[in-house]
Amino acid sequence: RPITNLVLMGMGEPLANATAVEEAILRLTNQSWGVGFSPRRITLSTAGLSSRLKQVARMGVNLAVSLNATTNEQRDRLMPAVNKAYPLERLLAACRAFPVKPRRRLTFEYVLLAGENDTEQDAARLVKLMRGIRCKVNLIPFNEFPGNPHQRPSDERVLRFQGILTRHGLDAFIRKSKGQDILGACGQLGTLPEASVLVRPSGPPSPHSIPIHSHS
Repeated sequence: RPITNLVLMGMGEPLANATAVEEAILRLTNQSWGVGFSPRRITLSTAGLSSRLKQVARMGVNLAVSLNATTNEQRDRLMPAVNKAYPLERLLAACRAFPVKPRRRLTFEYVLLAGENDTEQDAARLVKLMRGIRCKVNLIPFNEFPGNPHQRPSDERVLRFQGILTRHGLDAFIRKSKGQDILGACGQLGTLPEASVLVRPSGPPSPHSIPIHSHS
């Protein structure tokens, strides 16, 4: 089947290598000498490097932000590297200033962790955080894997969280993951014990390396 959408995300932070990413997008989207792929079909996902969002605007692609928390205390636990450098207030201010093109909107990714960030109070805070931003929210129930203490919320709890958002006018969607049975779903890749032995990353962690996706 033909490729219809491209997403820049996963095991790494695109904006930590923004120059190369921008060049790649230019090659993908140029109509005369490039691939000619529509920038409307490309999404760049960031852990929240707010100082570099202007570069994303220049690229002309869609922006997705991994939020995953409604307070700095939560985000410091879940995404310590990025939130200490770019706390929620700074990140959301940059999102409000982001020039969203007509008929487009920002996407906020929110991984739901049982007992951690999935309460009704979290949902109410998330509604307030999203005010003034033309956006949608993707709710991603956590995909459990061996060695990680976090748990997936019940379906009832996920639906209740979504319901609070939608009742307050937010478009909120529950993302369905495939490949959970082989530890190949979102957040599970590279989590098998043998993978930790065969592949050992060198150097400091990237801002996209957050505990909910890590292993020891």
